[in-house]
Amino acid sequence: MIRFGVLGAGRIGKVHAATIAANPKAKLVYIADAFPASAEALAAQTGAEVKSVEEIIAASDVDAILIATPTPSHADLIEAGAKAGKAVLCEKPVSMSVERIDQCLEVVAKTNTTLMIGFNRRFDPNFASVEARLRRGDVGAIEIVTITSRDPSPPPAEYVKSSGGLFRDMMIHDFDMARFLMGEEFVVVNALGSALVDKAIGAEGDVDTAAVQMQTASGRIAVITNSRRATYGYDQRIEVHGAGGMLAAKNIQNTSVEMSNADGVKGDPVQHFFLERYAQAYANEINTFIEAIDAGNKSPRPSGFDGLQAQKLAEAATLSWQTGKPVELA
Repeated sequence: MIRFGVLGAGRIGKVHAATIAANPKAKLVYIADAFPASAEALAAQTGAEVKSVEEIIAASDVDAILIATPTPSHADLIEAGAKAGKAVLCEKPVSMSVERIDQCLEVVAKTNTTLMIGFNRRFDPNFASVEARLRRGDVGAIEIVTITSRDPSPPPAEYVKSSGGLFRDMMIHDFDMARFLMGEEFVVVNALGSALVDKAIGAEGDVDTAAVQMQTASGRIAVITNSRRATYGYDQRIEVHGAGGMLAAKNIQNTSVEMSNADGVKGDPVQHFFLERYAQAYANEINTFIEAIDAGNKSPRPSGFDGLQAQKLAEAATLSWQTGKPVELA
């Protein structure tokens, strides 16, 4: 039985806590949150007990911690968990700083800690199937990876002040997905961005509409487009074109029912919120982490290195957008 402490009782913490509580190989022991009422409510739902972050990390009856706290605390909490001998699953990103991630991963390596980073989209059954078929060679050598990600509506302009910007906050999931699918590292990043949805976002120094082109050393290309507005729902699509064909994962609709009449063919809307669209992915992510601990796997993926590489791409894209020039990576 793997005993868990959950740090953070917000919407992601709630999703993860429910999965942990439902897994027969795990037990949710403690919950912490900066807002006691949130921690107490989640504890009541899951049968856990409320304790402070420090108490959970130090507790002898905790084997693993799940970090779902605000981003600025992630690296410090990973290090604290590592030094306390806990396995750690941390929501993305490890840090907004590549240098800070490097420091954190040094501690993880020295303590031989099991660390997994929460790039949940790898665990979406559709995207995971595409990746498995790519590795199997179903479409031959990969030539172009195309990723489309559009939110239903933009966040408040106030949010972007602490988010790190679209490339670090939103597109970082797509950077990880591009690496996951391509199976190679990218060596050049070229980004464009505009504030077309909400001028207030532009006034805060961010963008709400962006496109990034990336290339590997072997010449393979990835194209990512993001928008903070999609009037039809949460738009999440990938397409991989290879020498022998193409694999594509389409949007998920509320139902698969279609109405056909003289006016045409009409289907249900696309799922509207990320917690709906990726509900199964979040569950698969947690269960994969639990299986890794149970099997003694010290290197589950996405790893700390995966988090580092995605952050490097996000920083390169931000710099490319700011300078109007391609950015090369070592």
